[in-house]
Amino acid sequence: MNPRPRLRSRIGLGIGVAAVLIFTLFPVYWMVSSAFDGKASSGGQSLLPQEFTWDNFAFVLTDGGFGTYLRNSAIVALVTVLVSALVCLLAAVAVARFRFKFRTTILMMILIVQMVPLEALVIPLFLQVKSLGLLNSILGLMVVYVALSLAFGIWMLRGFVAAVPVELEEAAYIDGASWWRMFRSVLLPLVMPGLVATSIFSFITAWNEFIFAMTILGAQTDQYTVSIGLKSFFGLHSNDWGSIMAASTIITVPVMIFFVLVQRKLASGMVAGAVKG
Repeated sequence: MNPRPRLRSRIGLGIGVAAVLIFTLFPVYWMVSSAFDGKASSGGQSLLPQEFTWDNFAFVLTDGGFGTYLRNSAIVALVTVLVSALVCLLAAVAVARFRFKFRTTILMMILIVQMVPLEALVIPLFLQVKSLGLLNSILGLMVVYVALSLAFGIWMLRGFVAAVPVELEEAAYIDGASWWRMFRSVLLPLVMPGLVATSIFSFITAWNEFIFAMTILGAQTDQYTVSIGLKSFFGLHSNDWGSIMAASTIITVPVMIFFVLVQRKLASGMVAGAVKG
Protein backbone atom coordinates (compact mmCIF):
# COMPACT_ATOMS: atom_id res chain seq x y z
CA MET A 1 0.00 0.00 0.00
CA ASN A 2 1.36 3.40 -0.99
CA PRO A 3 2.16 5.32 2.25
CA ARG A 4 2.17 8.72 0.54
CA PRO A 5 -1.61 9.33 0.50
CA ARG A 6 -1.80 8.30 4.16
CA LEU A 7 1.11 10.61 5.00
CA ARG A 8 -0.49 13.51 3.14
CA SER A 9 -3.82 12.94 4.94
CA ARG A 10 -2.05 12.91 8.29
CA ILE A 11 -0.17 16.10 7.46
CA GLY A 12 -3.40 17.76 6.36
CA LEU A 13 -5.14 16.59 9.52
CA GLY A 14 -2.27 17.90 11.65
CA ILE A 15 -2.36 21.29 9.92
CA GLY A 16 -6.13 21.49 10.40
CA VAL A 17 -5.90 20.62 14.10
CA ALA A 18 -3.08 23.13 14.59
CA ALA A 19 -5.10 25.85 12.88
CA VAL A 20 -8.13 25.15 15.09
CA LEU A 21 -5.99 25.18 18.24
CA ILE A 22 -4.32 28.45 17.26
CA PHE A 23 -7.67 30.04 16.44
CA THR A 24 -9.13 28.85 19.76
CA LEU A 25 -6.22 29.39 22.14
CA PHE A 26 -4.62 32.54 20.75
CA PRO A 27 -7.18 34.93 22.34
CA VAL A 28 -6.57 33.26 25.71
CA TYR A 29 -2.81 33.54 25.25
CA TRP A 30 -3.12 37.21 24.25
CA MET A 31 -5.22 37.91 27.34
CA VAL A 32 -2.76 36.27 29.74
CA SER A 33 0.28 37.77 28.00
CA SER A 34 -1.16 41.29 28.16
CA ALA A 35 -2.14 40.78 31.81
CA PHE A 36 1.52 40.28 32.73
CA ASP A 37 2.80 43.03 30.40
CA GLY A 38 3.72 46.26 32.16
CA LYS A 39 3.38 48.23 28.93
CA ALA A 40 -0.03 46.86 27.97
CA SER A 41 -1.84 49.72 29.73
CA SER A 42 -0.26 52.21 27.34
CA GLY A 43 -1.30 50.20 24.29
CA GLY A 44 2.08 48.55 23.76
CA GLN A 45 0.96 44.93 23.70
CA SER A 46 3.08 42.39 21.86
CA LEU A 47 3.15 38.64 21.43
CA LEU A 48 5.51 38.36 24.40
CA PRO A 49 5.35 40.61 27.50
CA GLN A 50 7.81 43.46 27.03
CA GLU A 51 8.00 44.07 30.77
CA PHE A 52 6.89 41.14 32.95
CA THR A 53 5.08 42.38 36.05
CA TRP A 54 2.37 41.53 38.57
CA ASP A 55 1.37 45.17 38.95
CA ASN A 56 -1.75 44.81 36.80
CA PHE A 57 -3.12 42.08 39.06
CA ALA A 58 -2.16 44.01 42.21
CA PHE A 59 -3.94 47.13 40.94
CA VAL A 60 -7.06 45.20 39.94
CA LEU A 61 -7.38 43.41 43.29
CA THR A 62 -6.62 46.44 45.48
CA ASP A 63 -7.31 49.83 43.92
CA GLY A 64 -9.72 48.32 41.39
CA GLY A 65 -11.85 46.71 44.12
CA PHE A 66 -11.97 43.41 42.28
CA GLY A 67 -11.69 41.41 45.49
CA THR A 68 -15.17 42.60 46.48
CA TYR A 69 -16.53 41.82 43.03
CA LEU A 70 -15.09 38.30 43.19
CA ARG A 71 -16.67 37.69 46.58
CA ASN A 72 -20.07 38.91 45.36
CA SER A 73 -19.90 36.80 42.19
CA ALA A 74 -18.84 33.71 44.14
CA ILE A 75 -21.81 34.07 46.51
CA VAL A 76 -24.27 34.68 43.66
CA ALA A 77 -22.93 31.79 41.54
CA LEU A 78 -22.82 29.29 44.42
CA VAL A 79 -26.37 30.04 45.59
CA THR A 80 -27.66 30.01 42.02
CA VAL A 81 -26.11 26.61 41.29
CA LEU A 82 -27.33 24.97 44.50
CA VAL A 83 -30.89 26.36 44.43
CA SER A 84 -31.45 25.85 40.70
CA ALA A 85 -30.04 22.29 40.82
CA LEU A 86 -32.36 21.33 43.69
CA VAL A 87 -35.47 22.94 42.20
CA CYS A 88 -34.78 21.64 38.68
CA LEU A 89 -34.19 18.09 39.87
CA LEU A 90 -37.35 17.93 41.97
CA ALA A 91 -39.42 19.54 39.21
CA ALA A 92 -37.96 17.17 36.60
CA VAL A 93 -38.87 14.16 38.74
CA ALA A 94 -42.40 15.53 39.13
CA VAL A 95 -43.05 16.07 35.42
CA ALA A 96 -41.32 12.86 34.35
CA ARG A 97 -42.72 10.42 36.90
CA PHE A 98 -46.12 11.75 37.95
CA ARG A 99 -49.30 12.35 35.98
CA PHE A 100 -51.25 15.42 37.04
CA LYS A 101 -53.53 18.06 35.57
CA PHE A 102 -51.92 20.63 33.23
CA ARG A 103 -48.70 18.58 33.09
CA THR A 104 -48.45 18.93 29.30
CA THR A 105 -49.27 22.63 29.54
CA ILE A 106 -46.45 23.17 32.03
CA LEU A 107 -44.00 21.35 29.77
CA MET A 108 -45.05 23.48 26.80
CA MET A 109 -44.65 26.66 28.85
CA ILE A 110 -41.14 25.57 29.86
CA LEU A 111 -40.28 24.96 26.21
CA ILE A 112 -41.71 28.34 25.14
CA VAL A 113 -39.72 30.17 27.85
CA GLN A 114 -36.52 28.71 26.42
CA MET A 115 -37.33 30.29 23.05
CA VAL A 116 -37.76 33.80 24.45
CA PRO A 117 -34.62 36.00 24.07
CA LEU A 118 -33.16 37.00 27.43
CA GLU A 119 -33.25 40.67 26.45
CA ALA A 120 -37.06 40.46 26.28
CA LEU A 121 -37.15 39.37 29.93
CA VAL A 122 -35.15 42.27 31.34
CA ILE A 123 -38.07 44.65 31.94
CA PRO A 124 -40.56 42.02 33.26
CA LEU A 125 -38.00 40.59 35.68
CA PHE A 126 -36.92 44.09 36.73
CA LEU A 127 -40.52 44.98 37.58
CA GLN A 128 -41.00 41.73 39.50
CA VAL A 129 -37.82 42.21 41.51
CA LYS A 130 -38.85 45.80 42.23
CA SER A 131 -42.29 44.66 43.42
CA LEU A 132 -40.59 42.20 45.79
CA GLY A 133 -38.43 44.98 47.25
CA LEU A 134 -35.22 43.22 46.19
CA LEU A 135 -33.91 45.86 43.80
CA ASN A 136 -30.27 46.93 44.25
CA SER A 137 -29.44 43.77 46.18
CA ILE A 138 -27.53 40.56 45.56
CA LEU A 139 -30.55 38.57 46.74
CA GLY A 140 -32.65 40.03 43.93
CA LEU A 141 -29.96 39.11 41.41
CA MET A 142 -29.89 35.55 42.76
CA VAL A 143 -33.66 35.26 42.29
CA VAL A 144 -33.32 36.40 38.68
CA TYR A 145 -30.49 33.98 37.88
CA VAL A 146 -32.33 31.05 39.43
CA ALA A 147 -35.40 31.95 37.38
CA LEU A 148 -33.29 32.10 34.21
CA SER A 149 -31.81 28.66 34.91
CA LEU A 150 -35.04 26.82 35.66
CA ALA A 151 -36.48 26.38 32.16
CA PHE A 152 -33.30 24.92 30.67
CA GLY A 153 -32.54 22.82 33.75
CA ILE A 154 -36.01 21.31 34.11
CA TRP A 155 -36.26 20.45 30.41
CA MET A 156 -32.83 18.82 30.33
CA LEU A 157 -33.20 16.88 33.59
CA ARG A 158 -36.66 15.69 32.56
CA GLY A 159 -35.05 13.71 29.75
CA PHE A 160 -32.50 12.14 32.10
CA VAL A 161 -35.15 11.18 34.66
CA ALA A 162 -37.47 9.76 31.99
CA ALA A 163 -34.60 7.64 30.62
CA VAL A 164 -34.17 5.85 33.96
CA PRO A 165 -36.23 2.62 33.85
CA VAL A 166 -39.09 2.62 36.32
CA GLU A 167 -38.26 -1.02 37.08
CA LEU A 168 -35.09 0.10 38.88
CA GLU A 169 -37.13 2.23 41.25
CA GLU A 170 -39.67 -0.56 41.77
CA ALA A 171 -36.85 -3.02 42.53
CA ALA A 172 -35.53 -0.64 45.18
CA TYR A 173 -38.99 -0.40 46.76
CA ILE A 174 -39.31 -4.21 46.76
CA ASP A 175 -35.96 -4.42 48.57
CA GLY A 176 -37.40 -2.23 51.30
CA ALA A 177 -35.93 1.13 50.33
CA SER A 178 -37.82 4.30 51.18
CA TRP A 179 -38.47 6.95 48.53
CA TRP A 180 -35.57 9.03 49.84
CA ARG A 181 -33.21 6.01 49.81
CA MET A 182 -34.29 5.14 46.26
CA PHE A 183 -33.84 8.76 45.19
CA ARG A 184 -30.37 9.02 46.74
CA SER A 185 -29.00 5.61 45.78
CA VAL A 186 -30.71 4.84 42.47
CA LEU A 187 -32.12 7.90 40.71
CA LEU A 188 -29.58 10.57 41.66
CA PRO A 189 -26.44 8.72 40.41
CA LEU A 190 -28.12 8.00 37.07
CA VAL A 191 -29.21 11.61 36.46
CA MET A 192 -25.93 13.07 37.72
CA PRO A 193 -24.61 13.88 34.18
CA GLY A 194 -27.66 16.05 33.52
CA LEU A 195 -27.39 17.64 36.96
CA VAL A 196 -23.75 18.51 36.34
CA ALA A 197 -24.55 19.92 32.89
CA THR A 198 -27.29 22.16 34.28
CA SER A 199 -24.98 23.24 37.10
CA ILE A 200 -22.33 24.28 34.57
CA PHE A 201 -24.93 26.30 32.68
CA SER A 202 -26.17 27.95 35.89
CA PHE A 203 -22.65 28.76 37.07
CA ILE A 204 -21.53 30.30 33.78
CA THR A 205 -24.75 32.32 33.56
CA ALA A 206 -24.38 33.67 37.09
CA TRP A 207 -20.66 34.33 36.70
CA ASN A 208 -20.53 36.02 33.29
CA GLU A 209 -23.96 37.66 32.88
CA PHE A 210 -23.90 41.46 32.57
CA ILE A 211 -27.25 42.94 31.46
CA PHE A 212 -29.39 41.65 34.33
CA ALA A 213 -26.64 42.35 36.87
CA MET A 214 -26.34 45.96 35.74
CA THR A 215 -30.12 46.39 35.65
CA ILE A 216 -30.86 44.85 39.05
CA LEU A 217 -27.90 46.23 41.00
CA GLY A 218 -28.00 49.74 39.50
CA ALA A 219 -25.64 52.09 41.33
CA GLN A 220 -25.06 49.76 44.30
CA THR A 221 -21.31 49.51 43.63
CA ASP A 222 -20.47 47.54 46.77
CA GLN A 223 -22.60 44.66 45.45
CA TYR A 224 -21.31 44.63 41.87
CA THR A 225 -20.27 41.32 40.31
CA VAL A 226 -17.14 40.73 38.24
CA SER A 227 -18.90 41.36 34.92
CA ILE A 228 -19.87 44.88 36.01
CA GLY A 229 -16.54 45.45 37.75
CA LEU A 230 -14.72 44.76 34.50
CA LYS A 231 -16.58 47.67 32.90
CA SER A 232 -14.94 50.13 35.30
CA PHE A 233 -11.59 49.72 33.54
CA PHE A 234 -13.00 50.99 30.25
CA GLY A 235 -12.69 54.76 29.92
CA LEU A 236 -14.50 57.28 27.76
CA HIS A 237 -11.49 58.08 25.55
CA SER A 238 -8.99 55.35 26.49
CA ASN A 239 -8.88 51.89 28.05
CA ASP A 240 -6.56 50.43 30.68
CA TRP A 241 -5.76 47.27 28.73
CA GLY A 242 -3.33 45.89 31.30
CA SER A 243 -5.99 46.02 34.02
CA ILE A 244 -8.70 44.79 31.65
CA MET A 245 -6.68 41.72 30.69
CA ALA A 246 -5.66 41.04 34.29
CA ALA A 247 -9.28 41.26 35.43
CA SER A 248 -10.37 39.04 32.52
CA THR A 249 -7.77 36.45 33.51
CA ILE A 250 -8.99 36.50 37.11
CA ILE A 251 -12.58 36.05 35.91
CA THR A 252 -11.62 33.08 33.73
CA VAL A 253 -9.78 31.10 36.42
CA PRO A 254 -12.82 30.21 38.63
CA VAL A 255 -14.76 28.98 35.60
CA MET A 256 -11.88 26.70 34.63
CA ILE A 257 -11.53 25.42 38.21
CA PHE A 258 -15.27 24.72 38.44
CA PHE A 259 -15.26 22.83 35.15
CA VAL A 260 -12.21 20.76 36.17
CA LEU A 261 -13.93 19.84 39.44
CA VAL A 262 -17.17 18.68 37.80
CA GLN A 263 -15.96 17.26 34.49
CA ARG A 264 -14.78 14.01 36.08
CA LYS A 265 -18.20 13.52 37.62
CA LEU A 266 -19.78 14.35 34.28
CA ALA A 267 -17.61 11.81 32.43
CA SER A 268 -18.06 9.06 35.04
CA GLY A 269 -21.81 9.63 35.12
CA MET A 270 -22.11 9.29 31.36
CA VAL A 271 -20.72 5.74 31.43
CA ALA A 272 -22.51 4.73 34.61
CA GLY A 273 -24.51 1.57 33.94
CA ALA A 274 -22.93 1.03 30.54
CA VAL A 275 -21.52 -2.33 31.70
CA LYS A 276 -23.73 -4.97 33.21
CA GLY A 277 -22.70 -6.02 36.69
